[in-house]
Amino acid sequence: MEIALLAVPLLALFLYIDRGKAFLLGFYGFCVHMLFTYIDVYGIMHGLWIYPYKAVPFLSVNLPLDTSLIPVLYLFMYQWTINFGKNYYIYGTALCLFLSFLFKPAMVAFDLFRFNHGTGCLHLFAGYLTILCLSRWVTNLFLYAERISKQDPPDGGPVKPLPRALKLTRLFPRPKAR
Repeated sequence: MEIALLAVPLLALFLYIDRGKAFLLGFYGFCVHMLFTYIDVYGIMHGLWIYPYKAVPFLSVNLPLDTSLIPVLYLFMYQWTINFGKNYYIYGTALCLFLSFLFKPAMVAFDLFRFNHGTGCLHLFAGYLTILCLSRWVTNLFLYAERISKQDPPDGGPVKPLPRALKLTRLFPRPKAR
């Protein structure tokens, strides 16, 4: 089961990713992977939940979920909202609801996941929403940095002059040399 959770999403990603946006989607997927792993490690190390069966027993996290299934689900949702002009936050929240209140309880039923210390689906939902928002914001921050770099290339190419309102020399004039 663990091997299928690892291999099938990666195969689907290879087959169905929008290759024209591969770097954008890959960066977003990496953000999801990173944040989900951090939250998962935190929950495991603080005893909030455990994974009784693991594909790689010496790792504390569930490798198929952290590296494959969850990032690929988020990535496909992100790709779909971009390609069809849908609201990212509405469809992302729907994905978070599915993962928190249907998928994880199914994993509990199959004894692939266990809650500890009063942790419940609502806690998972908060974690999934955090991942949803932070991944989008970090990706947007890097897209903004890319747009700015195209206006002012670091390679010494032609540079567009800044608008007058942004020139700091008007606010803080330099003293004239003698």
